[in-house]
Amino acid sequence: MNNTKDKVSEAAASARPYVERALRDKELRDNVRNAYTSARAVYDELASRRKVSDAATRLAYDKELQDELRTAIDELRSAAGRVKDVRRGAPEAGKAAWNGLLLIAGIVLGILLNPLTGPAVRRFLARKLFGGGNGFVYQGNGSKTSSS
Repeated sequence: MNNTKDKVSEAAASARPYVERALRDKELRDNVRNAYTSARAVYDELASRRKVSDAATRLAYDKELQDELRTAIDELRSAAGRVKDVRRGAPEAGKAAWNGLLLIAGIVLGILLNPLTGPAVRRFLARKLFGGGNGFVYQGNGSKTSSS
């Protein structure tokens, strides 16, 4: 059973890569700082209004305020993308090989089952794998005719 001390240590261990990234990554810190500054400017402009409808009207029509809000959102998205990079590590060798195999199998099946290229590719493979045959072609109604 996990006690409080174990839970706290697990939480600290899971947060460690993000904290280290924030300490080392100047661009991440700049993104968060810029997002905070832009969001604070928008808040200050809207908080000065006494009514919510006045603030909503100002936000709807003031292009500078919209640009500030857009800047804050863009900076937060950029920071989130940089934080996500911490979670993404190099894929394991076995997993990468399996993914490559699945990709190749999907491409081959796509080529073979494609209605435009599939029949020609299947005929080509049948000739290469099983030989030219004895000159008979299956017609679909049970009769065999000689192909010339």
